[in-house]
Amino acid sequence: MNQVILLVEDNPTDEKLTLRAFKKSGIANEVVVTHDGVEALDYLFGTGQYAGRDTSVLPTLVLLDLKLPRVDGLEVLKRVRADERTKLLPVVILTASREEEDVVKSYSLGANAYVRKPVDFAEFAAAAQTLGLFWLLLNERAPARCKGH
Repeated sequence: MNQVILLVEDNPTDEKLTLRAFKKSGIANEVVVTHDGVEALDYLFGTGQYAGRDTSVLPTLVLLDLKLPRVDGLEVLKRVRADERTKLLPVVILTASREEEDVVKSYSLGANAYVRKPVDFAEFAAAAQTLGLFWLLLNERAPARCKGH
């Protein structure tokens, strides 16, 4: 089964860097990019422009920026964790925010990890490779039957 990564990123430069870092790291997964919180929620729940999408096929990993237009990343995380269909979905906060409060809020809302975006491309590529290897290859996902419990 094709493992999809959902990248929620409003900054075009960071989007390109992330995609380039994945490619350079040999991560060949399909990456769906949404540019704000509303789009991300529409993708996950099959609403808006993604109405009719097969919502039984969830991304293997969500990389979520915090500072997003329309609906911010913390609100996206809150809604993901509140829904039975997505509450166990691995969500990694990938942000430039250095605010301690953002780290605390992210974890208290159920983030699986919090990663600060390195400014240097080589560091960013290494971080992307590490994220990809862990979440796509090493991490054991919750079985589908656990989602309702």
